Amino acid sequence: MSNPPILLWLRQDLRFDNNPAMRIAAETGKPVICIYIFDNTLKDEQAMGGAQRWWLHHTLTAFQKDLKKREGALILRRGDPRIIIPSLAQETDADHVVWSRRYMPWQIDIDSEIKASLKEQDIQVLSINSSLLFEPWQIETKSGEPYRVFTPYWKTVQSRDDIPQSCSRVDKLEAPDTLPDTDVIEDWNLLPNSPDWSEGFGPLWNPGEKGARARLREWLDEDAAEYDDLRNRPDLNRTSRLSPHLHFGEISPVTVWHMVQQHISDGDIPEDQGKSYLSEIVWREFSYHLIYHNPLMFNDPLQDKFSKFEWNTDKNALKAWQKGQTGYPIVDAGMRQLWTEGWMHNRVRMIVGSFLVKDLLLDWQEGMAWFWDTLLDADGASNTASWQWIAGCGADAAPFFRVFNPTTQGEKFDPEGNYVRKYVPELKDLPKKYIHAPADAPAEILEKAGVKIGKTYPSPIVNHKERREEALSRYEKIK
Repeated sequence: MSNPPILLWLRQDLRFDNNPAMRIAAETGKPVICIYIFDNTLKDEQAMGGAQRWWLHHTLTAFQKDLKKREGALILRRGDPRIIIPSLAQETDADHVVWSRRYMPWQIDIDSEIKASLKEQDIQVLSINSSLLFEPWQIETKSGEPYRVFTPYWKTVQSRDDIPQSCSRVDKLEAPDTLPDTDVIEDWNLLPNSPDWSEGFGPLWNPGEKGARARLREWLDEDAAEYDDLRNRPDLNRTSRLSPHLHFGEISPVTVWHMVQQHISDGDIPEDQGKSYLSEIVWREFSYHLIYHNPLMFNDPLQDKFSKFEWNTDKNALKAWQKGQTGYPIVDAGMRQLWTEGWMHNRVRMIVGSFLVKDLLLDWQEGMAWFWDTLLDADGASNTASWQWIAGCGADAAPFFRVFNPTTQGEKFDPEGNYVRKYVPELKDLPKKYIHAPADAPAEILEKAGVKIGKTYPSPIVNHKERREEALSRYEKIK
């Protein structure tokens, strides 16, 4: 072919603005074949969970529409990318394949195998960082070692003067005249049915690049100026809720970084409030840094001593936690929010995580697996690093003996009880004095609120004080 096409393999970079891999493909002047592969060969713990599949359906649908406006076409395939990409390159006579890098251990293995296969066919491969501020190997200690604690990592990122600049939006991505066969996204059956447990997602989320940018603008205009002051208040809903958009690459962390910095420079956001938010963006980076340098931590505790920790195996307790029926209102509210919305406020994630690991004494991997299936923003690196942080077995300075009291956490961060009332409506008529400890309420208060402990709302499934002492005793055995 006189002008062979380029294959642009899209993964977690479903956007046209500030997409370096797409920009490079567009600037070659060659026709571009965009492909997205739904890999149905992955192990359960690696494959997309149910909530992610809902988002994928909608974001791919939005991306296809926007790509068509740019004279492009998206080829959908389902199967093993190690077979599909080399085969598609041969079928289309493509001489280049471009993709944005991925960093989970199994993704690196897959991409390395594909790259070797393509090189055997004399097909050039270009992989680009399109999803992080810095590659995991670009930030290191003064001695050249990977970081194991977040705070110095964050300080180093702030000191760098080489944060990537945004690249321009791709407005044209012309496809060749002849295209290979494509799947129809409806045939992938990504949406749940019988029952449709995603009914609560649609009113709250707008998957796709337009939704991501609209959400960022709304948060910058309305909530960013008080982010650090109010970010721990689940009842106020003042966080950005950008995490699913970032995970699917509908917006770049580079874009977020520069927009927040611009608002700081313009005086629209106080520096301390903006920097607090940017530290959360960099926590995402740190998670990738950790798992890249410690690939075994996806399955094993980073601190080896925790491999000997004595975990319970109470399936009934696990189910009660999953369904929001623990008898601890802030925990139950969080787990029910997760189920109905596909998302949970970050402070509450810490509370429910601590409760699972240190009150129920269940393995943190049980929580990680549940979040992986139910979170719209389920991200391999962040999910792993955050659960290990909660469990005290990870890299950062969050020791196991830091045990959250779910009652006092609720009283502190949901002081009026409005978050609990929203997601645990059977308690909505309790006064705030007892909303976080209904089992302690006098009989007449419970009767007036229509609450029957053990019937309309469960009794606490464990005694927090006793379980805290048991957790610390088990920790002493491995310390």
